This record gives sequence, structure tokens and C-alpha cells, in this order.
Amino acid sequence: MSLFNDISRFLGSSTAQKQNFQEDLLRSLLVMAWMVEARDPYTGGHLWRVSRFSHLLASASGLPDADIARIALGGFLHDLGKIGVPDHILNKTDRLTEEEYAVIKTHPEVGWRTLAGHPLAWLAEAAIRSHHEMPNGKGYPNGLSGDDIPVDARIVGICDAFDAMTSTRPYRREMPIKKALSIIEENLGGQFDRAFGERFLALGAAGKLDHIVGHSDEGIPLHECLMCGPTLVLRKEQAAGEHIYCRNCTGEYLVQEQGGMLVTTPTKRSGSAKDLEPDVDNALIARVIHESASALLLRS
Repeated sequence: MSLFNDISRFLGSSTAQKQNFQEDLLRSLLVMAWMVEARDPYTGGHLWRVSRFSHLLASASGLPDADIARIALGGFLHDLGKIGVPDHILNKTDRLTEEEYAVIKTHPEVGWRTLAGHPLAWLAEAAIRSHHEMPNGKGYPNGLSGDDIPVDARIVGICDAFDAMTSTRPYRREMPIKKALSIIEENLGGQFDRAFGERFLALGAAGKLDHIVGHSDEGIPLHECLMCGPTLVLRKEQAAGEHIYCRNCTGEYLVQEQGGMLVTTPTKRSGSAKDLEPDVDNALIARVIHESASALLLRS
């Protein structure tokens, strides 16, 4: 924060100047996380979904607005360390070997080292470093247990696991919401924090998670690639006549309007290298920043 204060004095001391500067810093974090996610075609929307689940759970737990906003951002940034996981491990279709799993387990600390010099690192440290810790002490990287695990990490850990179970991966299709909730229930107090887990189960039983599962943005479900499954990501501003691409098999799809909704139809062509370049959804990131900025920024 001393770096932030020094830069703030250089830029000027008005509230508006500081707010704009901090929002730019926050945007840099979210763009970094987005580009990491873009490496894995099967996790389209994962960061958005974990962020929204985390926001819901933190809200249902009665936490203050600033804590809710911070935890939601932690959900968006939690997998930053996967930048250090090689593609052949990250996208492997078979069971990981012990050596490969050991590499996966480095991502919380790699994520923190990547972020540590950033002036807003305090926003996401707990979620990044500890979202794989478990109440029974069997998690990683530090084997924390019980209340030694930060609240942010306990919440994001539940939401991350739930999204992993209800999303398609290279090695399996998604499981039904009811089954994923039952797995969380079976592991309360072990893998998952009991109090937050019970609140999450209540949200699931009330159907309050359904509009997030299988979506990449509010009201935008993932679309099916005929070869790969639900890997096609539409954006809110997408229009009929545009093309989108499966970043797994490179297949091209035409966006069309049908019955007042957008559908995707294969063109039987493949995307070019330029078509397949990772492209940040700046509009989605701007909405995330707008939601969290007033509750979180201008901390000094």
C-alpha cells in the first residue's frame, strides 16, 4: 500500500483521481486472471461463476458489504497461479499422476507470488493462497485447519469445488446440481466448512444457484460445441451474424437468432490463429469493477 500511496501523491490527491487509479489497478488484476483462464477451453466462465457463487454465499452469511465484495473478487482471482501449470497437465484428459498432481498443488503459492507485488494484492491473498485448504487439515498448500483458514478461502473453496463438479471437463461431463450438493453435504466439516457449507446447501435447495450453473455471464448459458461439449462462450453484446470459436477443437460457429434467443450453428470451418487469440471480455470486467469499487476501493 505504500507504493499505492506514493503513486497517488504523484497523480494527485483528489478522491476521483484515487478512485480512477485504483479501478485501473483492479482492472489489471481481473484481466490477468481472465488471460490465465483462457488457456483452458473447458473452464469458460469458471471465474465469473465462482465469483457469483461466492457473492451469494457471503451475502447469505450476513457479512458486511466490503467483505462480500472482497470475497467475490477473490473468487474471480483464485486460480491466478495456474499460469504456472503446463498445458499438458492443465488440459490432461486422463487421471493425473502423483507428480502431475504435485505440480497442480503449487498453484496457490504461484498465484500469490505472481500477485504479491501488486498494490491491491490484499484483496485476494486469502482466496488465492488458501482456497484448497480444508477444515480437517488435509488440504494444501499449508495444511491449515478449522478457523485458521481465512473466511474468504472457506467460502471460495466451496464455490470452486461446486463449479468444478457442475462443469464439463476434458475427462467427464458435468454432474447434476443435486448430486454436487449431496457431495458437499457428505463432506461438511471435512473438506468443506460446515457453517458456510450448510448455507450453500440452503441456497441450492432454494434454486438460487441454478441461474449461474452452466453460464458464462448473467443470462448467458454456455453453448455446445458438437465435438467438445459446452465450450462456446457468448457475450452479452454478441449479435446475430457474428462467429465464435471452440478454443479446444478450433471449430467455427455462426451466431443466429431463433425464437428471440441466440443459437450457435457449426459452419464446418476452423478458426484462424487470429480468430483463436484470447480476447478479454472488457464489458464483463467493467461490471465486476463497478459492483465492487464503492465497497472496496479508496482504502488507505
